Amino acid sequence: MAETFDVTIIGSGPGGYVAAVRGAQLGLKVALIEKEKDARLGGTCGLRGCIPTKALLNAAHLYQKAGHFEDFGLKVDNLGYDWTGVQKYKSDVVAKNSAGVTYLMKKNKVTVFNGFGKIAGKGKVEVAYEDGKTETISTKNTIIATGSVVRPIPGFETDGKQVVNSDHILELENVPKSMIVLGSGAVGVEFASVYARFGCDTTVVELLDRIVPIEDADVSKQLLRSFKKQKIKCLTGVKLDTMTKTKTKVKVSGKDAKGKVVELEAEMLLVAVGRMPYLENLGLENTKVKVDDRGVVEVNEFCETAEPNVFAIGDVIDTPWLAHLASKEGIMVVEKLAGKTVEPINMNLVPNCTYCDPEVASVGMTEQKAKDAGYDVKVGKFPFSASGKARILGETDGFIKIVAETKYDEVLGVHIIGPHATELLAEACVGMALETTADELGRIIHAHPTVSEAMMEAAEGVHDMTIHM
Repeated sequence: MAETFDVTIIGSGPGGYVAAVRGAQLGLKVALIEKEKDARLGGTCGLRGCIPTKALLNAAHLYQKAGHFEDFGLKVDNLGYDWTGVQKYKSDVVAKNSAGVTYLMKKNKVTVFNGFGKIAGKGKVEVAYEDGKTETISTKNTIIATGSVVRPIPGFETDGKQVVNSDHILELENVPKSMIVLGSGAVGVEFASVYARFGCDTTVVELLDRIVPIEDADVSKQLLRSFKKQKIKCLTGVKLDTMTKTKTKVKVSGKDAKGKVVELEAEMLLVAVGRMPYLENLGLENTKVKVDDRGVVEVNEFCETAEPNVFAIGDVIDTPWLAHLASKEGIMVVEKLAGKTVEPINMNLVPNCTYCDPEVASVGMTEQKAKDAGYDVKVGKFPFSASGKARILGETDGFIKIVAETKYDEVLGVHIIGPHATELLAEACVGMALETTADELGRIIHAHPTVSEAMMEAAEGVHDMTIHM
């Protein structure tokens, strides 16, 4: 009798492989299908997204830091970088992470199929292998965790050389002399941070009226100031509509919010906008799964599709496209399948992190969104320029901003730009999940000297009780 799996997961990114591990931990018989060549697991995040990007950012940060060693009384002669070595460091990190995921599958007895997964009917998933052979497996439940891919932007077609996307730019053979970055979301500002610090003349172009537009307005202003200090040029409110190429340059043109013509040229153009769910050839026509006009799979709060026993998580559904959220969605699904009582994910508590320099991190409502929601808002803010530890690090740009509501003092949002912002945010996530008040957060003893003290001081600032400012 053919083997039947309790759950089959299509896609091995942080949504898929985490769901596989948790399912196995709970006693489910789990299959994981991944189309990546060489049986590499980890998905876009592990292979072409989060992990390699942050490795490059770390190398760039260390290089920039070394350029200021004299500020710390240290000397370095003939500072330089070996781009081939930087790329090897990045690739080694990626390989080790991917190997780690493979180990987790073996440890948890997850059956891995290295081929292209397709829903072939109720309780059936077909796996197509690279050699042309196919295999159909039986499954009680299926999770679509196929992630997203770069969406082509008409008029700004990429060639992998002069015009690149977020995949191409990870594999550059050298650092370009100049670059235009189209889009100032996480992808745009992170790669701007990488290449500007390695000496590339970088210009960021944003359609909306401020960079990192999903963040609090004060954070956007601070990052703009910090980028200007780093000689990263930023143009906002600009709509580019034309691109031409010569042998050595890419030229783009468009108009700003006032209708003024904007023309730019550089050695390379990074198109850092546009991703779309990867649903091609997944056999959804064999199911009742509904895909809306934006190309995302329709699900309920438990990630259930319109097809019984078929679920979708991560970048294929209409929730924030973040690796850590995909992981929690996958865990929720398999725990429900294992008979556990689960709660829908509170989307207001999903952390957002951008690893540019300085780092940006946030959770909950911005000040404006809290006001728009009808809250009587009070804000506390503490600059890292007043932090002893930030001075020690030589990283004093930025602040922590806490948005609270007046009636109950509950913290509604925390917004950070500065040193270790993405690590500091965890405290805010825990506090908000426990419905902390600003008063409670400000009374918690924080070790000195640490940059985390800024969280305490910002919370105290909600009630105008900040000590060091």
